[in-house]
Amino acid sequence: MSQTKHEFSASLRLEVFSRYLLYLPEDHSERSDWPLIVFLHGSGERGDDLTLVEKHGLPRLLGAGLRLPAVVISPQCPAGQLWTPQLPAIKALVDDAVASRGVDPTRIVATGLSLGGAGAYELVSRYPGTFAGVAPICGPWTSLFVTDESASLPTWVFHGDADDVVPLSDSEDLVRAIEAKGGSPRFTVYPGVGHNSWDAAYGDPELLEWLVEQRRA
Repeated sequence: MSQTKHEFSASLRLEVFSRYLLYLPEDHSERSDWPLIVFLHGSGERGDDLTLVEKHGLPRLLGAGLRLPAVVISPQCPAGQLWTPQLPAIKALVDDAVASRGVDPTRIVATGLSLGGAGAYELVSRYPGTFAGVAPICGPWTSLFVTDESASLPTWVFHGDADDVVPLSDSEDLVRAIEAKGGSPRFTVYPGVGHNSWDAAYGDPELLEWLVEQRRA
């Protein structure tokens, strides 16, 4: 019996759920044009205990007293999962922040470390019209998610050249893939630094300013 050609379409309803940390600036109620930073954690912070999310990156710094002129959302990935199945829920969180948290829809950025670095780039690749920039830190497989649209976004990539968990070549591949599509990413490599390149990256005031300053045309 021969093959025959067909087409199929259907409308699907998707219900999403997410646990997340929310940071609001002290004078949040006084403005309605706040930037939004979406932070995605690494593999070790997955589960259903939100205190795990506070161990590294922006949530750790915010918990220690860092003050940012931005709304920050830090969702938690369920145990054993990649960020990929969570992206619709994160997009719904972003839309809710625009609707109810005083977020400027032109000032939304994503960042993440390790597994969350891959998740952050995959997120902006799937919803490029939503984001104004992305900063993936030591993320694996990130080059797989590069599209023409994501390559045009302001991007700042970070990695340690002594990383024995996610090789530096993963971020080098990402930078080359973006450049091949006409993008101009920034790339910071920390000499002698292993997998934990996020302490140096998020400890750099220039990155924090960069995240807050990005604006979609």
